Amino acid sequence: MKKLSVVAIALSTLVAGHAFAADASVGKTREQVRAELIQAQRNGDLIADGETGARYKDLAPHLYAQPVAVSKSRAEVKAELAEAIRTGDIVADGQTGAKANELFPAQYAQARAEKPAAVTAAVGKTRAEVKAEVAEAIRTGDYVVDGQTGVKANELFSGQYAQPVLADSKARGDVRAERVESRSSNGG
Repeated sequence: MKKLSVVAIALSTLVAGHAFAADASVGKTREQVRAELIQAQRNGDLIADGETGARYKDLAPHLYAQPVAVSKSRAEVKAELAEAIRTGDIVADGQTGAKANELFPAQYAQARAEKPAAVTAAVGKTRAEVKAEVAEAIRTGDYVVDGQTGVKANELFSGQYAQPVLADSKARGDVRAERVESRSSNGG
């Protein structure tokens, strides 16, 4: 009697399973299942080890394409790299992982004080504008001569470059007139 009930239960589940599989609204078509299988084989999503549940792509990731997440444009990445180089926020010593602004803080002191908006404005300059800026920097000595200390040419060789005219300075005639007036008012 017990054998009959076990066989009856097994037979009823088998018949019920086929009945559900025949209904198209319940399951997938053969073509859909086949397409999913092919996709899983390509991606390495099939289980390679039944005991651990490890998938093929986990065991041999170099054999399967890794998903690529593109979030920044080339121009954005280049602008970020230029900013990192300018501020020294880039690894300078591969063994210790120290950044350039940590190894040479004097060289990057001015870059830390400046706002990053200046860099974003510089991205859209034309070649002619950049060449004009370089020529002006050479003319005035406003370029770095010693990379470790950050000393500029007009600081190191101050006699070779014209000193900037201060806006508050007075003309020679005005200074003389003030001296004469000062002497006369002081009785001298």
